[in-house]
Amino acid sequence: MVTLNCLSVEDFCDGSALLPEAAEVPTRTPARHKQGVVIKNNSRDFFLSRSDNLAFSLVLLIGCYLVILIPAYFPVDKAASLSNDYRHPKDLVLLNHSASLLSVPCQPRWCLNHLKPLSCSPGLIDIPVFVQQERPMPWDRSPPLGLQGSEKLLALALASLPQPGLPPSLRRDGSCRRCIVVGSGGVLYGSHLGSHIDQYDIIIRLNNAPVPGFERDAGSRTTIRLIYPEGAPSSANEYKKTTMVALTVFKSLDLDWLISVITKQPLGFWSKMWFWKEVVDDIPLKPENFRILHPDIIHKTEQVLQKYSLKQGNMVPTLGASAVVMALQLCDQVSLAGFGYDMQHPEARLHYYETIRMDAMKVQVIHDVNAEKLFLRDLVAARAVTDLTGAL
Repeated sequence: MVTLNCLSVEDFCDGSALLPEAAEVPTRTPARHKQGVVIKNNSRDFFLSRSDNLAFSLVLLIGCYLVILIPAYFPVDKAASLSNDYRHPKDLVLLNHSASLLSVPCQPRWCLNHLKPLSCSPGLIDIPVFVQQERPMPWDRSPPLGLQGSEKLLALALASLPQPGLPPSLRRDGSCRRCIVVGSGGVLYGSHLGSHIDQYDIIIRLNNAPVPGFERDAGSRTTIRLIYPEGAPSSANEYKKTTMVALTVFKSLDLDWLISVITKQPLGFWSKMWFWKEVVDDIPLKPENFRILHPDIIHKTEQVLQKYSLKQGNMVPTLGASAVVMALQLCDQVSLAGFGYDMQHPEARLHYYETIRMDAMKVQVIHDVNAEKLFLRDLVAARAVTDLTGAL
């Protein structure tokens, strides 16, 4: 019997002509051809069983999910993880703009004059800044938009404050004042604006945004630190160059915490259980250095944001937006630094003091950051406020 190893006139395996038909000499199968036959016969070894395939698919699905979720909490990159390694400002144009703004005299009533073209301007003027003991009033809204249901605790808190209203240094006495609201945005990192920020008359900071170690970008002084209990800095160093801490009341228990901090009487164990995060027991400031933010600041900010929001119902403004509205009441000129979430670059820093990425904002549902950005953009466009870091 004659065995044919190839089907063409010429053997494509080794290039030699086929043997004559009469030749019955058995031919040896080329090695490469044998290898192909073996592979074909054992091809099932390359396929997974149904159970193995299901397990592999589950592992792949979980892996893909983790790839999407976890990177927001990894360092932005090797360069960013090296602490404060910017030797030069990120944007010399913005830095020069900030310097030129400070080089000219303060312009009285600048904010009020430039607010007039905005449709929301009537709601942003003449809002009380801090709750005052000598001006009791009925509250028709619960915290944070009012203090309804917290009247007794409010009376106790105000009794603990020697000066619950505006301190003399913040009262409008005819002198022109500049405010700057320092946000926590990652855009502030590498800005080298610290020395400029320290030149403002009133410097407003938010919650536990740190100062020590970030003076080059964020400045070193604090006039007002706007907080709620869970957001208060835990380190005593953060209060060294702080003039005032202003509490934003989100729940009645926040007033109980303020009384505890002022009187140095610790909160009970049961009271501490109702905070969603551990709160500090002590703030190294005197009682006259504490204030309670007037809920109308939060309420008026919320009303303005409703005009920009696609959502229905009440919303809770961020402390950043509320601080801007507060600054409009205190100063003739207002600047912003560290504001603006750049959602188009998910790998960017979320905060100037840590390397969490912008992706982490996707899980945030309490605030309407898009409405707030539109509101702040209108203020900047009307020149009512100045954006020093250019992210709005």
